[in-house]
Amino acid sequence: MNPFVSICIPTYKRISYLKRLLESVVIQTCKDYEVIITDDSDNDSVKDLLKEYENRLPIRYYKNEKALGTPANWNCAISKAKGQWIKLMHDDDWFASAESLAGFVKVADNDHPFIFSAYDAVSENSSARKMHRLSEFKNMMTSEPGVLFAKNVIGPPSVTLIHKDVSERYDERLKWRVDIEFYMRVLKQIKHYTYIDAPLINIGLNESQVTQSAINNPEVELPEGWLLLKEYGIKSLRNIYVYDAWWRLFRNMNIRDKSQLLSYVNEKWPDPVLAILNSERKIPASFLRIGAISKFFMALSYLKNRPKIR
Repeated sequence: MNPFVSICIPTYKRISYLKRLLESVVIQTCKDYEVIITDDSDNDSVKDLLKEYENRLPIRYYKNEKALGTPANWNCAISKAKGQWIKLMHDDDWFASAESLAGFVKVADNDHPFIFSAYDAVSENSSARKMHRLSEFKNMMTSEPGVLFAKNVIGPPSVTLIHKDVSERYDERLKWRVDIEFYMRVLKQIKHYTYIDAPLINIGLNESQVTQSAINNPEVELPEGWLLLKEYGIKSLRNIYVYDAWWRLFRNMNIRDKSQLLSYVNEKWPDPVLAILNSERKIPASFLRIGAISKFFMALSYLKNRPKIR
């Protein structure tokens, strides 16, 4: 008989983090699960660790012949799952309490196949902890999933529980916006979600994460942003939060003219995006560094350009 939940863990070497996650799985009161581990490591460190759990967890282990990288390794783990529900867990995240999985299972409903919870972000260096709850875009996400470009109010994939019938997979062309792009597709398809307002997951913050090398990096941010515009169109720019996200992106990366933009992505950029850039270039960069002034000019640009966005 297949398990109710497949806990899918794509791994790469980080043994101490993986051990913490597995220990948090061991103590779960809900036991109707399997653990899928797909291993990108170039050594046997993960395989050796799993010997400690042979009699403690129902693990199925797969060593990738070649490292797949993220998010291909996420998709690989999901593809092995036999459960009715998919619980993807990054190896540096962990369940917040023994009741966490039960908290997800309690609301698992076939008519509501996309579930996510609040979470605590925990610094690996200082152990500082910050709770993240769904406080913005609650209704907006279903009518305009593109608003997630402005802010990922859902969180990392570890906070989700997704029914096996949701056929979407993570886009392997992306690495920074990969989770929000996935959520956008899922929400566009099913048009609703279930939110659990309790921090069921701890999200580890450490220097080895993609965030550290991607945020405000034009070599990552601009190609991925352009791809989202290509795939989903420019309609989301009618939302001021999305418009402001592009404004801040150009400001933070000091992109001041079209030639800079084309040096990173030599493609046809939509006119509304170029209009944002044109508005910013008329303002001294020193002014844009002052939050209130930047927001004022962004609002003027938005009011001027919104009627042209179709």
